[in-house]
Amino acid sequence: MGNCSQGCKDYFSRQKNTNIRLTLPVVCFVWQIAMIILFGVFIRYDKESNAHWVETKAHDNITSDIENDFYFRYPSFQDVHVMIFVGFGFLMTFLKRYSFGAVGFNFLIASFGLQWALLMQGWFHSLDPQTGKIFIGVESLINADFCVAGCLIAYGAVLGKVSPVQLLVMTLFGVTLFAVEEYIILNLLHARDAGGSMVIHTFGGYYGLAISRVLYRPNLHQSKRMQGSVYHSDTFAMIGTLFLWMFWPSFNSAITDHGDGQHRAVINTYLCLASTVLTTVAISSLSQKTGKLDMVHIQNSTLAGGVALGTAAEFMISPYGALIVGFFCGIISTMGYIFISPFLEKTLKIQDTCGIHNLHAMPGVIGGIVGAITAAAASESVYGKQGLINTFDFTGDFKDRTVLTQGGYQAAGMCVSIVFGVVGGAIVGSILKLPIWGDPADENCFDDEVYWESIKLLHYTDHTEDISHK
Repeated sequence: MGNCSQGCKDYFSRQKNTNIRLTLPVVCFVWQIAMIILFGVFIRYDKESNAHWVETKAHDNITSDIENDFYFRYPSFQDVHVMIFVGFGFLMTFLKRYSFGAVGFNFLIASFGLQWALLMQGWFHSLDPQTGKIFIGVESLINADFCVAGCLIAYGAVLGKVSPVQLLVMTLFGVTLFAVEEYIILNLLHARDAGGSMVIHTFGGYYGLAISRVLYRPNLHQSKRMQGSVYHSDTFAMIGTLFLWMFWPSFNSAITDHGDGQHRAVINTYLCLASTVLTTVAISSLSQKTGKLDMVHIQNSTLAGGVALGTAAEFMISPYGALIVGFFCGIISTMGYIFISPFLEKTLKIQDTCGIHNLHAMPGVIGGIVGAITAAAASESVYGKQGLINTFDFTGDFKDRTVLTQGGYQAAGMCVSIVFGVVGGAIVGSILKLPIWGDPADENCFDDEVYWESIKLLHYTDHTEDISHK
C-alpha cells in the first residue's frame, strides 16, 4: 500500500511538472505576441524622441538638444531601472535555496509588467484623443518602472510559494489595478506622491499581503528547512539593499518638477535614509540579549525611510524634518519585524516571506500621513506664493484649492491605495488559488529545484545553524 501511495504521488508530481513546462512557454509567447500587436496599434514616439525633433526645436525656438527631456530624466531613469532589476532582485536572495527564483522571476515579472504598464498608463494618462495613440518618452519609462515596482513588492510576500505563471497573472492584474488607483489618486484627487509612498508602496504592500492571506498554506512548516538563510545568501541580499539605499534619492525625485522640487527631494531622501540606518541598528541591537545585530533588520528596515518620505520628498519638510521621519521609521520598521510579523502569521494567517508589511506597507502609510500633515501645514511664508502653486500644482481646475483641502485629499489618496491593495489582492488571490497554475507543494516551497534546471548547491558540513528570517 505504501509503495502504491508513493507511486501515485510521483505520477501526479510528473503531471504537475508537465503542466508547468507547457503553460509557461505558452503564456510568454502569447503575451509577447499580444504586446507586439498592441504596441503596433497604440504606441508611438513622443515629440522629443521622434525624428521630427529638429522641426520641433525650430518651431519652439529651442536652441540646443540639451533641452530635450532625455538629458534631464535619463540619469534618474537609469538609477530607477537598476533598483528594479538589481536592487529588488538581490534583496530577495536571502533564502538559502531560492536565489535563482528571487533574481530570475524578478527579471521575468519586471520585463512582463513594464510593457503592460506603458499601455495601461498610456490609456489613462497620455492617450491622444485625436489620433488614439499613446506617445512615450523617457518619463513614460520611469513611470512604467514605478508601476512594476508595486508588483515586485507584492512578490516579496509570496516569494517561494507560487509558480512563475501565478506571478505573471499577479503582475497582469497588479499593473491594471495600479494604473486605475494611480489615475484616481494623482488625477482625480490631485494628490501629490512623487516617490510613491501611497501609489507604489502602500498599494503594492497590501496587494501582496492580501494575496498571501488568500493563499495561506497551513502546512507550510513542511518546507521550514528551506526558509532560513545562510551566510552567503544574506551577503547577496545585502547587495540589493545597498543598491536600493544608494539610488532611492533618484527614485523619489525622478518625476518631480525640474529645479528646486527635484533638488529638494534628493536632499530630503538622502537625509531620511541616513537617519533610518542609525535607529535600525540601535533597535536591532537592543532586541537581542547579546546586543548583536540581526541581518534581516539591516537588509530591510534601513530602507524604510526612503519609502516613508516618498510623498513628502518634494515638500518643504526641512532637513531636520527628514531626519525625524527617518528616525521614527527605523524604529517602527524594525519593531515590525520583531513583533508584528509573528502576529500576522500566527493570528491573521498572513505568511509574509520578505516582511513587506514592515518595509513597504506600514512605512507607506506613514508616508501618506506625513504627506497629508506637511501639505496641510504648508504656507506662503515657507514656500512663497508661486512656490506653493508650483509644489502642489494649484493650477487649472485646482487653482482655488487651499492647503488644508490638499491635506485632506492627500489622506484620501492613502485610503484609496489601501482599498485597492486589499480588495484587489483578495480578488486576485482567489484567482491564483485555482488548482491550475502549477504552484509548488508545501514541502517544495522555497526551493529552486522545482522550477530551475541544473541546480548546483553547496552542502555544508560544519552544521552551522541557519539564520532565521522569522
